[in-house]
Amino acid sequence: MDRYRKQRIRMVDSQIRSRGITDPRVLKAMETIPRHLFVDEGLMDQAYLDSPLPIGEGQTISQPYIVALMTEALELTGKERALEIGTGSGYQTAVLAELAERVFSIERIASLASKTRKLLDSLNYFNVAIRVGDGTYGWREESPFDAVIVTAGAPDIPRILLEQLSKGGRLVLPVGDRYSQTLIRLTRLSEDVNDVKKEDLGGCRFVSLVGDWGWKD
Repeated sequence: MDRYRKQRIRMVDSQIRSRGITDPRVLKAMETIPRHLFVDEGLMDQAYLDSPLPIGEGQTISQPYIVALMTEALELTGKERALEIGTGSGYQTAVLAELAERVFSIERIASLASKTRKLLDSLNYFNVAIRVGDGTYGWREESPFDAVIVTAGAPDIPRILLEQLSKGGRLVLPVGDRYSQTLIRLTRLSEDVNDVKKEDLGGCRFVSLVGDWGWKD
């Protein structure tokens, strides 16, 4: 018996659909995925609130609306190869796994990656590959990707991630300083890595993207 089902439906109705998210696949995924399992046991009853939550190691699970907004911006149809920078709790990873064909996720903190791998396996998300490393380099040997999502705030757009994006692919990431960022969507229009369409999706606040092409920790 899933005692959190009503909370999930309420979360989607009041926090996500009401704010303009319309992609039915995104809405269904977030009604389905047990978000409470991606936080510590003591925080389970807060899992469906309209806020981020700590997951340890100085990291957070993003606010549900932000997860929905970033995911909808990727315009996934179910056939994509998606790259996620910052596995974290694995909640965003699970949403991607519901909506894309394959998901490649990079996490720099080994303990988080290990914990998330076990959880995703227990939920039968076997279309996800996770590795530990500097996500700002992407995952070149598995590129190109149809969708790239960065779940940490970057000081600038890592060019190396644009290089790994397929023609027509979309990169969604927060860009700004360590305290506030703007959510950006970039669509690669041609083989020229500089030929991109840039869109502003609004203000946000994420933990810092740490790496050689991000913030130096």
